[in-house]
Amino acid sequence: MGEHHGPAKGITRWLYTTNHKDIGSMYLWFSFAMFLLGGMFALVIRAELFQPGLQLVDPGFFNQMTTMHGLVMVFGAVMPAFVGLANWLIPMMVGAPDMALPRMNNWSFWILPFAFAMMVATLFMDGGGPNFGWTFYAPLSTTYAPPSVTFFIFAVHIMGASSIMGAINIIATILNMRAPGMTLMKMPLFVWTWLITAYLLIAVMPVLAGVVTMMLFDIHFGTAFFDARGGGDPVLFQHVFWFFGHPEVYIMILPAFGIVSAIIPTFARKPLFGYASMVYATASIAILSFIVWAHHMFTVGIPVAGELFFMYATMLIAVPTGVKVFNWITTMFRGSITFETPMLFSIAFVILFTIGGFSGLMLAIAPADFQYHDTYFVVAHFHYVLVPGAIFSIFAAVYYWLPKWCGHYVDEALGKTHFWLSFIGLNITFFPMHFVGLAGMPRRIPDYALQFADFNQISTIGAFIFGFSQVFFLFVVVKTIRNGKKASAKVWDSAEGLEWTVDSPAPYHTFTTPPKV
Repeated sequence: MGEHHGPAKGITRWLYTTNHKDIGSMYLWFSFAMFLLGGMFALVIRAELFQPGLQLVDPGFFNQMTTMHGLVMVFGAVMPAFVGLANWLIPMMVGAPDMALPRMNNWSFWILPFAFAMMVATLFMDGGGPNFGWTFYAPLSTTYAPPSVTFFIFAVHIMGASSIMGAINIIATILNMRAPGMTLMKMPLFVWTWLITAYLLIAVMPVLAGVVTMMLFDIHFGTAFFDARGGGDPVLFQHVFWFFGHPEVYIMILPAFGIVSAIIPTFARKPLFGYASMVYATASIAILSFIVWAHHMFTVGIPVAGELFFMYATMLIAVPTGVKVFNWITTMFRGSITFETPMLFSIAFVILFTIGGFSGLMLAIAPADFQYHDTYFVVAHFHYVLVPGAIFSIFAAVYYWLPKWCGHYVDEALGKTHFWLSFIGLNITFFPMHFVGLAGMPRRIPDYALQFADFNQISTIGAFIFGFSQVFFLFVVVKTIRNGKKASAKVWDSAEGLEWTVDSPAPYHTFTTPPKV
């Protein structure tokens, strides 16, 4: 298995490649396949909720769909997409010939399809797939779960190993392989956000491995970590899970901050406002993410002092996030803005992510959270953070760097059509969920009271619009790769021919090398 630093040919190009660009492309295609699969699970959920009563699937299968949708989207779609972007972009942004550990890079990708094949295969096993939600709370997941939960645990271990290897590789590349003269404070923000994200991954993935191993022992080896009958504590599971789970949600958003910080300056034709403050804000968010985990657990009976601590810590994390939003808006202020597709997705990111942040602040208030907890308001909140946050930033990155990757321009009319379909579908889907949540509709339940019917029908229509628009996105990408217009060496000179040049602290927003076809 030789090193393939040039473009390898045939099947070995994909199986044995150690080229960071090939591996980045494999991550991106895999994550898109998982995105469509997770989306199909979501459409089953929304179709069932189109009207009250049980009409399409039985409650057990509905529970399996909610579980698989969450797991596939978080671990199969969002995280591999960001790792794929890191593989493609970080070596070029820091001036490295490849990733630091190219063979491990290949391995960290190829174990993922097997992990997810095993996880999805649980749906066809006796008793069906995992039916306990993506947070797999014990003792439900250890006592009443189907036998397939063991395969689910193994799949989580494999995913975690992949993430840890990817993170080690990214840290080694950034710290050891920067071009001469590129100090840390001259790196593009995408590199900075991924460096910090990689440290988060190494810190918290072993915690996830620990909690699923404790589950495995409770199921098969007679321990009682989470079983009160044996002296265990079900709430212990929640503490360990959310100590992983809260930094995890920042792992899914920090690289998005880096992407948007590259795109907005390009199309505003101004340097990024407050580069250093962006770096410090990102680091602050990462550190604070370790001390807010129990805001997911206000209703389990933690002491009032604990509630106050986690409430104030959670509200504090809004400060560095607000700094970022302020810097993006100030970057755009009085800029020569043009609204190409990547910029549209980035502006939508800033607006809708901020809405998600405000609903997060509402959920941070402990006495209010007693009312919101486990309602559709929470579902609305985290989808307003993750869909316009993580997913829209990935779309923006693809539209922004695709000419660099394949040597062809995206058809702007098609890209903008995809944007507007996604933007409208997203808001029709998730905005009404705020209302049904505040009115008391519980999440993860396949049936509901009649008064929630109208808003649920609107949400389901929006979900199908959003789902269709992602199939359209596939069409746009394939059309661009196959027969898009040839790209020039300087990809984003802009449609109007206004060349974007700026002497900024992060000089790698655009690439000036000719794209390889």
